[in-house]
Amino acid sequence: MLDLKTFKSALEQLEEERKIPKEKILDAIEQAMAAAYKKDYGKKGQIIRAKFDLDTGKANFYQVKIVVDESIARLDEETSSPIPLLPGEGGQGPGEVDERVRFNAEHHIMLEDAKKIKKGAELNDEIIFPLEHKDDYGRIAAQTAKQVIIQKIREAERTSIIDEYGGKEGEIVSGIVQKIERGNAYIDFNRATGILPSEEQIPGEYLERGQRIRTYLYQVEDSPRGINLRLSRTHPKFIEKLFAIEAPEIESGVVEIKAIAREAGARSKIAVSSNDEHIDPVGSCVGQKGTRVNTITSELGGEKIDIIPWSEDPKVFVANSLSPAKVISIIIDEKEHKATVEVADDQLSLAIGKSGQNVRLAAKLTGWRIDIKGDGTIEGAGKKEGKEKKLE
Repeated sequence: MLDLKTFKSALEQLEEERKIPKEKILDAIEQAMAAAYKKDYGKKGQIIRAKFDLDTGKANFYQVKIVVDESIARLDEETSSPIPLLPGEGGQGPGEVDERVRFNAEHHIMLEDAKKIKKGAELNDEIIFPLEHKDDYGRIAAQTAKQVIIQKIREAERTSIIDEYGGKEGEIVSGIVQKIERGNAYIDFNRATGILPSEEQIPGEYLERGQRIRTYLYQVEDSPRGINLRLSRTHPKFIEKLFAIEAPEIESGVVEIKAIAREAGARSKIAVSSNDEHIDPVGSCVGQKGTRVNTITSELGGEKIDIIPWSEDPKVFVANSLSPAKVISIIIDEKEHKATVEVADDQLSLAIGKSGQNVRLAAKLTGWRIDIKGDGTIEGAGKKEGKEKKLE
């Protein structure tokens, strides 16, 4: 016997906690009961539906028949294959076939018969016939229904999760570290769990179970095993979204991040521009006394961030990208898409950066191949060509 009070409570809990509408669950229950009834008592071609009464716990079953006429269904009972039309039978000539469906008395009802039951019946209407309630509709049918109900609830939950998190794809989401296995962190979002692979974690970052963490949701994947939320803290877009949170000018679109080059955990460069000549794009990102950029640096575990003004002029853009080094001159080769940059000898190591990081990020940011050389002004510094640094 179904405990209606407990059942209703479970429906409300599923609706509140898992955001699955009560109507979807009831629909799943009715489909399950109809499928179980048809399996045990139905006939081939029948359309059976169930109506579950939430107040009494009883289910009523109905057979549905579709209204047709001879233009839709053929009355032959000998074959289910298309019947060739003869000339003068509605076709244009030999070789054409009758594509009407085969009439099935369990599935169809002729229009003239339907009108005797329901005045005003039209083609493709549904005529409903109550079915006999079976007293032995018991354990086997209930087990079948239970399995289908569980499946339908899972499907409804998956749809609900996709609807919720699909709209958050490309955004920052906040969750709690549930567990860490083989370097991969599993992040709990109450209704779903996301995975933060080790390669998407900031190098040197230590995560603990129970820690609240912000990540970039770059993909919502619907797989046979469930919904996978793909997360990252190394994705360049993670920085862009963090700046959008900290800087209202970026969120509103007045200041735009034009390009990002990132080596997660070490250093990043972002190029920004302003759509309002009265607003400084770099200052908007840095914030008063560096508060905005420092907040993001802290979130990224101390990752250094260079904020540079973007320019349509490749010479200016490349020069800016090599900040904090000062550039003396730049020669642009459009054909080779290469920029040859000259800096003072005392700026050479700064322009190149530790292990070539600064010039590497500058090349990634601008999209230009950059060659750097000193000006040979320091005594004993050696020949210019000996000071040259190339980056593809």
